[in-house]
Amino acid sequence: MSETAAILTTLIVYKLVLIAIGVYTSRRTRSAEDFFLGGRGLGPWVAALSASASSSSAWTLLGVSGYAYQRGLSALWIAPACVGGFALNWFLLAPRLRALSRETGALTVTDVLAGPRRSAGPRWVARVASAIVLLSLITYVAAQFQGAGKTFHEVFGLSAGSSVLLGAGVIVLYTLLGGFWAVSVTDTLQGVVMVAAALALPIAGLVLVGGIDGLGAAVAAVDAPGYASVTQGLGPAASVGLVIGLLGIGLGYPGQPHVVNRFMATRDEAAIRRGRVIAMTWATVTYLGMIVVGLCARALPQLAPVADKEVAFYGLVSEAFPPVIAGVMIAAVLSATMSTADSQLLVAASSVSHDLRAGEGQGRDAGALRRSRAVVVLLSVASVAVALYGNQEIFSHVLFAWTAMGAAFGPVLLVRVLVGALAPAWTLASMLSGFSLAVIAYSIPQTSGTAWERVAPVVVALVIALVGARRE
Repeated sequence: MSETAAILTTLIVYKLVLIAIGVYTSRRTRSAEDFFLGGRGLGPWVAALSASASSSSAWTLLGVSGYAYQRGLSALWIAPACVGGFALNWFLLAPRLRALSRETGALTVTDVLAGPRRSAGPRWVARVASAIVLLSLITYVAAQFQGAGKTFHEVFGLSAGSSVLLGAGVIVLYTLLGGFWAVSVTDTLQGVVMVAAALALPIAGLVLVGGIDGLGAAVAAVDAPGYASVTQGLGPAASVGLVIGLLGIGLGYPGQPHVVNRFMATRDEAAIRRGRVIAMTWATVTYLGMIVVGLCARALPQLAPVADKEVAFYGLVSEAFPPVIAGVMIAAVLSATMSTADSQLLVAASSVSHDLRAGEGQGRDAGALRRSRAVVVLLSVASVAVALYGNQEIFSHVLFAWTAMGAAFGPVLLVRVLVGALAPAWTLASMLSGFSLAVIAYSIPQTSGTAWERVAPVVVALVIALVGARRE
């Protein structure tokens, strides 16, 4: 079987599995509570793998490996940043958020932050939170569609437009059918595929370059300034800024609604304890693996330098495996990359159909379920447009949305579950400060991608939230 035939066969099988999951889980989706939280019945494996996969995918597989390909050993800082973010979520946030959401009946992160919408203050919290979610997640979903487009273009030579539309169509179909259950089960499958690739491909790459010693020698020989330095050869002050900026990626984890809603849906405390072991292992293997993939791809002389660093992953796959195995891996990872958008679409839909209309009895409102599905379609159309006409670099595209939501929601959510309730005015001040500062820092070339973008907004928002909690 040729590589192209293997890719097509695997891709078709994978898509049929996704659609079958959507049909099967549609039987368990009868209310808005089922659609958004799966009846709060996730076990440890589904909770851990689906949360892990929904926080990663295109950015991890293509973006992180691409960053290592271009920047060298400084990419190593991404591993402790992301693993630390997983630890922050699973050890500090997860058990308390699960308990609080059950106690209050909250279906979304906005429900947790705003509370009952009986006055103007909570309603404004819900409106602002929904606007931030929509602005950020449309960009985030678009990045996943771009990841699919790059893969189809690299493997099949298809146009970006055709690639994006094909991937979006399947994602929307199974998300509409099964809602949260479909998204969680497919993301679990995605998480398994990702960790398998993160184990197999780095090992194959190390064999090609002559082991760890061979990789070290090859990295040292790369003709690029600062490639073999963990600080890119920068001066002391700039090095500190670089390291803090990369480590700051981890601060965004508590503020991702499409990730932390898995904690709200987990069935019990035991599932949280088992899930954190699974998730921490997954994160360590996957992020270190993708960094090694990028370094190996750059180290191999037979792989010509690529114009788009975010397709280096596919070059190493083709070099490391025979055509059939390479085809299966590329097709499986392609499908996994595309399916990350489902979690983000679901959260964005909940912001419009539930958070802006929340009231008594919403959890069993059949109209809310219909509105949610309609919003998924509309948001998909908007994300496709951004994917086709927006910034084409996945790494920066995702980190913008990641940082903006992390600064807006992470500090106030942590304070809410660890310290206590905040008055609506303080919640709004914290969210708007974090989000606005992150957007401003991203918009200025001198501060984009630095600690000013990834750390300072979180610190400011956290201080405001802590002050507000003490005055409640």
